[in-house]
Amino acid sequence: MPRDASACAAWISTRRWSYTSRQRGGRSSAGRASRSQCEGQEFDPPRLHQYTQLVFVYLGDRDSLMEGLFSLLPIIFAAISVGLLIVVVRKLSNPSDDKTGILIREEFRATRKESAEASRELREEVAGAQKSASEAVVSSIGEMAKNNEARLDKLRETLDGQMRSLQESNEKKLDQMRQTVDEKLQNTLEKRLGESFKIVSDRLEAVHRGLGDMQNLAGGVGDLKRMLTNVKARGTWGEFQLGDILEQILTPSQYAKNVQPNSRSGETVEYAVRLPGARGDEDSTVWLPIDSKFPQEDYQRLIDAEEIADSDAVEKSRRDLIRAIEKFAKDINSKYIDPPQTTDFAIMFLPTEGLYSEVLRYPGLGEKLQNEYRVTVAGPTTLSALLNSLRMGFRTLAIEKRSSEVWNILAAVKTEFGKFEEILTKVKKQLDTASNTIDQTSVRTRSMERKLREVEELPAKDSIKLLGLDKASLVEADDETEE
Repeated sequence: MPRDASACAAWISTRRWSYTSRQRGGRSSAGRASRSQCEGQEFDPPRLHQYTQLVFVYLGDRDSLMEGLFSLLPIIFAAISVGLLIVVVRKLSNPSDDKTGILIREEFRATRKESAEASRELREEVAGAQKSASEAVVSSIGEMAKNNEARLDKLRETLDGQMRSLQESNEKKLDQMRQTVDEKLQNTLEKRLGESFKIVSDRLEAVHRGLGDMQNLAGGVGDLKRMLTNVKARGTWGEFQLGDILEQILTPSQYAKNVQPNSRSGETVEYAVRLPGARGDEDSTVWLPIDSKFPQEDYQRLIDAEEIADSDAVEKSRRDLIRAIEKFAKDINSKYIDPPQTTDFAIMFLPTEGLYSEVLRYPGLGEKLQNEYRVTVAGPTTLSALLNSLRMGFRTLAIEKRSSEVWNILAAVKTEFGKFEEILTKVKKQLDTASNTIDQTSVRTRSMERKLREVEELPAKDSIKLLGLDKASLVEADDETEE
């Protein structure tokens, strides 16, 4: 059975001239064979379109062939008519030949009748051929459609079965994958949740501890606030901070607490640094007064005004603060400065750096306090630097004071070193005498050993017992024997 379109194409080409074969009384063997092969062929679905195109090409060629034949018929009839007319004219030119003219006319009528009959038969043959070809094409197309539909149904069933099996396999694999993913996800979630819960619990515990610390801190801040609202408590806090700085930098002998430097006023300053006097002895002392001040109300009002950005309130609060600082400086000058018992200046200690920086921010205030009241303002950092410089000065003075003592000690060491040299000479002589004595003893010992070589030796234990040596020598002799 052929699987290509060549046999069908050959059959279609032979069908174009089938009417000639039928007029001849039969069909060609090639045409019948091609038709049988083409009619018996089972068309594959992919080739349906190709076969359909070939059928339509065949039909179009037959139509064009029939149209050509019909267009040639008038020409043929015209040629025959012209020939007959020529014969008739020639016969008519000879009027005596009437019988010939009659025969020509009869022949012309017979020819025209045969031509008409041939044309009718040709039309009927062409119509029959077209009808049979159309029926064959329709039948072939129907059979191909049925075959294609059956094949499509079979293919559809096969595809449906494969799709169902593929779907079932995919569902099984998806179930396995889902189960694996669920297990891994469950394990991961449990692990992550456990870690997260642990972290959260640790954080909550830390927050709980922090809240406890914050509560303690809040309580301490509240206590500090209550303390700072009391004037006496604020003064005590400033004194405590000042004493802590002095204790960290200076020795207890270099400063004193609750000193009365001015005998005229009889006032007692919180702390005073002990400086050496002009005579340089310990009884001559010059005091450097240091007093702690903390105008907390004025400073707090200034901070509150700056937070609300009230320029008028800020300016008023700053003027009140400067006025309070000037009043403190005036009190320190009148109460604690009394040269030569004290230095010609004193130090006002401000316990916070914010307050100290606010005082320095006011232009000309520091110079005014130094020039008019002989008072120097210092914060915690500035006071520490000042006390460190004083400590270096104290060290220099101590070195100068101890230099004469060090010189006397060096002179005594020099004298004793001369005596030490004499003693070393005596010791050397004694060591030389002992060395000579040991050498003489060694010579005698070797002489005695030479004399005793001929004497038989006793065992160690017997010799120790005979000579009456101590038990330690006996034990040592036993150890040597065992070895």
